Amino acid sequence: MGLQAEALREGLDALAAREPSVARALGIAGYPEPRIRPTGYATLLRTIVGQQVSVAAAASVWARLQALLGDELPPDRLLAAEFDALRGCGLSRQKQGYARSLCELVVAGTLDLENLPSDDEEAIAELVQIKGIGRWSAEIYLLFAEGRPDIWPAGDLAVQAGLHKILGLPARPSEKETRALAEAWRPHRGAAAIFTWHCYNNAAL
Repeated sequence: MGLQAEALREGLDALAAREPSVARALGIAGYPEPRIRPTGYATLLRTIVGQQVSVAAAASVWARLQALLGDELPPDRLLAAEFDALRGCGLSRQKQGYARSLCELVVAGTLDLENLPSDDEEAIAELVQIKGIGRWSAEIYLLFAEGRPDIWPAGDLAVQAGLHKILGLPARPSEKETRALAEAWRPHRGAAAIFTWHCYNNAAL
């Protein structure tokens, strides 16, 4: 469940040993806190609920869904719920479509979140079957929930901005450049991603 503190430190120490810019940034910013979420259906449903709304608004919707469906929000109960009942909880038509897509895949057994492929790209391909879950959301799930050590969400703007600061680049790198710059950091790119978020808002860097 997530990259634990020890694994995060080990990954960053390995990167610092081979990349002076990472060593310098680590000396200034220190080690980041782990980012850990539970594995399973509920975490992906929370991702859908939280899309394009504030943290507070997402928490409010989640609480109303729990009141309607029960604390665990069983996927079969969500599928059986009426449109207006879910809309009353704050789920738009689009998000209801995304949530139902997730629930249908889970209930049918098409998506087994306890046994995703060990290959990262294959796991991402399974997760993006869910409507509303794109590559970034799949990568975040695999990094924060499953703790996969080499996930590198190169399309994340904060990852790009953090890399810009860590490496002292003249401009924020593009997604393609961000992917290329971290190729040498395998198999520790997950730790690197968490470090870029940690550095992104650090005024000392």
